Amino acid sequence: MIVNQRAAYQTRSISVQEQTLYGHLLAYAECETPENLIERFQALFIDGVGYPDQEIVAALDQIVSDRDVEEYFHFVVNRCCHILVNRWQGHTQLQYAVPSLIDLFELEPCQNVTEFSRSRQIRTLRQVIKGFTETEQYLTLKRLSRLVEAERPAENKNRPLGNLIQRYPYLYEHCLVSEDSPEEYHDNIRRIQAKAQQKFEVNLSQYVTYRVRQARLKKQHSDPEAVARLRPISNPTLLSDRELVSSLNQFSGKVDQGRSYADGAQVFLERNQSLKFGEFKRELYDYLGSSVDPAYGRRKFNKLLTYQLENTLPENEDQPLNDFLMIRTCGQLLNFLVLESSACPQHFVFIDLINNLGPLSTTGLLLKVVLLCRKIRPYLERRFSTLFNHYETAIQNNVEWLVKMLENLNIALSMTFGSTDISCFLTPQTKTLATL
Repeated sequence: MIVNQRAAYQTRSISVQEQTLYGHLLAYAECETPENLIERFQALFIDGVGYPDQEIVAALDQIVSDRDVEEYFHFVVNRCCHILVNRWQGHTQLQYAVPSLIDLFELEPCQNVTEFSRSRQIRTLRQVIKGFTETEQYLTLKRLSRLVEAERPAENKNRPLGNLIQRYPYLYEHCLVSEDSPEEYHDNIRRIQAKAQQKFEVNLSQYVTYRVRQARLKKQHSDPEAVARLRPISNPTLLSDRELVSSLNQFSGKVDQGRSYADGAQVFLERNQSLKFGEFKRELYDYLGSSVDPAYGRRKFNKLLTYQLENTLPENEDQPLNDFLMIRTCGQLLNFLVLESSACPQHFVFIDLINNLGPLSTTGLLLKVVLLCRKIRPYLERRFSTLFNHYETAIQNNVEWLVKMLENLNIALSMTFGSTDISCFLTPQTKTLATL
């Protein structure tokens, strides 16, 4: 139904009244302060009364008088929000205004309605604005609002999971952008994402450097004052120090027969790229199964994985392996391992893997799939964004398993696809961050 509404809105002509409304907001966005713009927005859309420009009021009244207004008005108000948001996002000193704008939708409208000649339009406006707060467009704006205001020094585990959105740049394009978001807004989110990713990688590298220096000074029996003079660097994750070290070892070290995850995937592909599809799936079973605890695999997982692979494009068993077959196979594996459906999130296998293998090994298993076909990385990120959206109102303490997965995936993607290289800290003897 939502898809049909979106398609209908995108194909319909934008009315003169809508163009008038957009042009009006664009003009004032260039010359007025955020505070004045927020007051305008509240009077025009939330209260529906007291707006000084009667031409704009008349244009809005005509829009809400359309008999089909409930089917498309959320797209109109979403665009109006983005006109202001895009302006503020482009200027760092104005970004503070974004949460204030979005918070307007939680206010009760003014009860002192003196414009009796417009009572029907005001009533309809308030009804469709309430409808907007139940849409994906509004949820996307709420997540952006949390992202802007969430620069906190410490996290409160009694807060909702949604408050952690700023920690996971790989979710931004899927959680903060709706299908009808303007391209300018999409570009802003990409810039924010790149900046957040770079910040995380720098913080992670600085933390590792600090801990290594600290350990070396202690090992050399240096003066305690020399150790104390080191500037402390906080753990940039929500994992414990021990969990963080394990994750760094896992995704930066040699974990698979003396190879990194990336090297192991490359060797597997080189050995099997000339196989027919059916043979390749049998080799793929062994490749993935090597990351699963044998006792756990024997209980049920191995049978489920066998069934999944056997029923993946069985009509192509005798075909040579190609990009299409690889993309489809890896995509369906992520459906199996993480999330079966976006519409109704079923993730029983995923929960079972975490409970039995732990977040670290489960993340490693997913990384092995992505490294076979890097084109499906966005698909993995989309699966996790669906889970994040599904649990975003849950208290962090109640979904600690998901928080640990999100944190480990953040490290795995940064170590594998980012610019951070901590291999210089791997000791020649142990090939681990033993000094941490």
